[in-house]
Amino acid sequence: MTDAIPESWRSTLEPVLASPEARRLGGWLKAEESAGKVVYPPRGQRLAALALTPLEAVRCVILGQDPYHGPGQAHGLAFSVRPGVPLPPSLVNIFKELESDLGLPRPASGDLSKWAQQGVLLLNNTLTVEAGQAGSHAGRGWDAITDAAVAAVAEREEPTVFILWGSHARKKASRIPALARKRTHLVLASAHPSPLSAHNGFFGSRPFSQTNAFLAAHGRGTIDWSL
Repeated sequence: MTDAIPESWRSTLEPVLASPEARRLGGWLKAEESAGKVVYPPRGQRLAALALTPLEAVRCVILGQDPYHGPGQAHGLAFSVRPGVPLPPSLVNIFKELESDLGLPRPASGDLSKWAQQGVLLLNNTLTVEAGQAGSHAGRGWDAITDAAVAAVAEREEPTVFILWGSHARKKASRIPALARKRTHLVLASAHPSPLSAHNGFFGSRPFSQTNAFLAAHGRGTIDWSL
């Protein structure tokens, strides 16, 4: 691992990153890049979700699967792309639901940094991917690191919303006993926003208004979802 661990997450992640599994991951990534394979997002952006959303600031967690695998898309935040980058289909559907749920206009930019800065942890399960190869880095060791991050949030007393889009996100949550045991958190599960599944329960799920209602009821303010 070459990316620096953000300070607020250090005590949570340093033991995991010192494990043999994490060292193998780091060695494997280095070998892949040395062999000429392009890996997204680039170094320095792979822990961006943790850098923009300190542990003590997390109010909502949105779990993704792995980064976008197209040129210029992934920058370390699940579902997000930089300004000027065309919106991927899943993000288009997220913005459709945002408009339907809260009446907000669909944003022109897919940069979700504003959400992250308000305490929305936009965390992918796998934090890297080979260019053009969706899911190519799954099972290589990122799970232990991202599981530890989600568990750290779940173990906190502060009421938090966990938004789980698709079966992959739901399986990840079920592997963390602390999340299942907590009664102070809200878990919102629905279909994934991908065009393949969005009409099977994502559209109409109203995750944004439900999140704000829960946070407001528990004295944690609300999130300005406008972009």
